[in-house]
Amino acid sequence: MAFVDNSVGAIECDAVLEHVQDPDRVLQEFERILRPGGYLHVVVPFIHPYHAYPEDFRRWTEDGLKRTLSRFDIVASGVRTGPAATLLVVLLEFIRMMAPRPLRGAVYVAAGWVLWPLRYLDRWLLRLPDAHVLANSIYVLARKRV
Repeated sequence: MAFVDNSVGAIECDAVLEHVQDPDRVLQEFERILRPGGYLHVVVPFIHPYHAYPEDFRRWTEDGLKRTLSRFDIVASGVRTGPAATLLVVLLEFIRMMAPRPLRGAVYVAAGWVLWPLRYLDRWLLRLPDAHVLANSIYVLARKRV
């Protein structure tokens, strides 16, 4: 189903752009369907393991994402998930790789259940000025120009 030009008030694009071959084409479509003054919230990975669902093409820095969205007015940007989340996802993938193949799924789930509370360290770490250096994912809130 095609959307009518300038018909949508807001778009949420969370953990999607890394999976498309041509994110600029997707953003052009978002710009086409957003009404003037409409909002676009984009979340993308920065330091995150490869995850092909079905494919995984790229990562962004905060500055890189803002440049990618330069056709919009940037309202806000920053770290969505911080250094503790980065440590956790990389450690879980490492544990999965080390486990015997038939047990990988179960080991991953068990380790995730045990280690998950580490994510709460981000409540403190995100207050540090350099938290973005090890961010797991970043976001930009943008508005279509009027």
